[in-house]
Amino acid sequence: MSVAEFLEPSDWFRPDGGPRYVQLRQRLSDGVAQGVLAPGSPLPPEREIATITEFSRVTVRKAIQSLADDGTIVQKQGSGSFISSKPARIEQKLSRLTSFSEDMTRRGKTSSSRWLERGLFMPSPTEMTSLGLSSEDSVARIARLRLADGEPMAIERASLSTEILPNPLEVETSLYEVLEKYGHRPVRALQSISAINLSAMDAELLDVPDGDAGLRIERMSYLEGGRVVEFTQSLYRGDAYNFIAELRLSKD
Repeated sequence: MSVAEFLEPSDWFRPDGGPRYVQLRQRLSDGVAQGVLAPGSPLPPEREIATITEFSRVTVRKAIQSLADDGTIVQKQGSGSFISSKPARIEQKLSRLTSFSEDMTRRGKTSSSRWLERGLFMPSPTEMTSLGLSSEDSVARIARLRLADGEPMAIERASLSTEILPNPLEVETSLYEVLEKYGHRPVRALQSISAINLSAMDAELLDVPDGDAGLRIERMSYLEGGRVVEFTQSLYRGDAYNFIAELRLSKD
């Protein structure tokens, strides 16, 4: 599909869908995520986008500036606007409990992993507290670098009791697929998110400069009956993820 066909407004513009520049911004962002606008490629000139969409130049300029502000588009004086070579930001909804593999498949991306650690270990104090283990128990740990279309996106470090995951070597792609096979797929989770500066080791794994911004997520996942399934600590690239939460006003 050509960029002009992708921007044809009859496919995405809704008169009641909010401000035009916001809808155009989202369409351009979708084009980046879907590969229609490839990393490093030039964006059509403002006048061309305005002609295709039948929007004003002011509206087009506002949408492009918004994408430039968040790093999706790079503006070069005298050369125009280009799609950033950084990975497109992935919008992750916090209301859904899914695996990284499932998220990437749903977005049409190819997920892969590089193993950092996988096996049975003596539990740390944090793991004992989180998973209800004693110092005599073993803990199953899997730690890996997660990639989308070859781009490093996150470092995941998951800890589980051996009753839930007796053999960590069974996990080859999706942890949740293995858990589901044994009837241990979690149904709910509690997450805490904090902003951090990545350590030199983690920044090297994620292919970003030392000290770059990252997002740390700690997650406790549970079975229907309330038993803890996993304790996961993840580090996400700050330039590649947006986490979205839907909030509803209380009627009280």
